[in-house]
Amino acid sequence: MSDNVSAERLRLLIERIERLEEEKKGISGDIRDVYAEAKSTGFDVKTMRTIVRLRKLETHHREEAEMLLETYKQALGI
Repeated sequence: MSDNVSAERLRLLIERIERLEEEKKGISGDIRDVYAEAKSTGFDVKTMRTIVRLRKLETHHREEAEMLLETYKQALGI
């Protein structure tokens, strides 16, 4: 009985992961569409992606990353 319950639980988890993977594909497509729309209206998509990545960071991590970037740029004369 225990093996049947474990197998059933495993099957349900796998099916759930498969559904979520399909949803993720759809959402990824939606995100690509938004970036394409932004590009078609003249926005720089690479910069937008950088902003999105930075906004995910906590403030102190973002400030540290920006400070390091500025330090490296100065060291390289950029």
